[in-house]
Amino acid sequence: MHILFLTDNFPPEVNAPASRTFEHCREWVKAGHRVTVITSAPNFPKGKVFEGYRNRIWQRETMAGIDVIRVWTYITANEGFAKRTLDYVSYMVTGFLVSLFVQRVDVIVGTSPQFFTVCAAYASSVFKRVPWVFELRDIWPESIRAVGAMKQGKVLNLLEKVELFLYRKAGAIVAVTNASRTSLMRRGINGDKIHVVTNGVDISRFAPREKDAKLQKKLGLQGKFVAGYIGTHGLAHALDTLLDAAKALKTAPDGDRFRIILVGDGANKALLRQRAQIEGLDNVVFVESVSKDQVVRYWSILDVSVIHLKKDELFTTVIPSKLFECMGMAIPVLYGVEGESADIVEREEVGLLFEPESPEALVAGLRRLSDDSELLARYRANGPVSAKRYDRSSLAVAMLKILKTQAER
Repeated sequence: MHILFLTDNFPPEVNAPASRTFEHCREWVKAGHRVTVITSAPNFPKGKVFEGYRNRIWQRETMAGIDVIRVWTYITANEGFAKRTLDYVSYMVTGFLVSLFVQRVDVIVGTSPQFFTVCAAYASSVFKRVPWVFELRDIWPESIRAVGAMKQGKVLNLLEKVELFLYRKAGAIVAVTNASRTSLMRRGINGDKIHVVTNGVDISRFAPREKDAKLQKKLGLQGKFVAGYIGTHGLAHALDTLLDAAKALKTAPDGDRFRIILVGDGANKALLRQRAQIEGLDNVVFVESVSKDQVVRYWSILDVSVIHLKKDELFTTVIPSKLFECMGMAIPVLYGVEGESADIVEREEVGLLFEPESPEALVAGLRRLSDDSELLARYRANGPVSAKRYDRSSLAVAMLKILKTQAER
């Protein structure tokens, strides 16, 4: 079977969409299938093309047996709604045009969150007369409303009509949460064609390891209880909550024993840095985005991982993939996300929940975990055991079955 996969993000980018797509495609190649990925030159999140690549009309490489075609796009940093939309639309056009030259395709996959990629997949399927699958990782454009990136109006209403059209036209929809499936069914989409393949973790790479002593020393974290956020610093993540917590700890009698580290980049990174500097929050350490190979070193130095999203009903349908990476590496989580994913944290006993956008609740959770060594050890021990239930290899097999069914039709 020849699978054509359209995605705006792919390694060497290190965000969740890139990792999920790569790890699934790699397993499909191992299973004996041919996989072609059409993507852009790696540039996320800074909007700067990675070393060794150029933003050209067409460039090709092979990665873990995957045929990767990179197309020209309008490249911009992950900030500013209008410019990012131009980025998405440019990929839709060039990705679609290049897809027409990929021969003997059996099934096409288009992945969200922004559905311009999915538009390209649908158009390609029409011209090639082959089935296509909508991989739904985030309900978009509803997420635009949730973070206030765009005002209510005719444009958002039009985007929602396009969204529903694509759901109806897809041969199958692969959602990452049961909540997303329920949401789509409530909006009139046939539940029989909606399948759930959750996010997961490559347990061969995200496994328990000793703290990186050199990195601890470099960042001045020896002897501190380190809480860290690793990932995109975007509007949806409301990371000011972590700075509010740091500010509270700064004036507390025992606050110097805590450090908060933020690793990554995104639309809010510069503002967060500026605020920390103005307020003298020297208990917050900022680190730029690191490569996929290096990120495990930064995970290793954390005593607890903070996972956080805005307090909004939409985000109750989200399961951040970093939760499973923390499980695999035996890192307890302080979990500021409500909904289905919070149920996983409680069920697997891998961390504490706290109310999103509540710095007081975050500080209370930090204190509890730092003071209760037995609780911390239990969460650490439970992580790798639980991670096996979300092994990316098994999840890739589950999605492959869906693709085979569509290809046979």
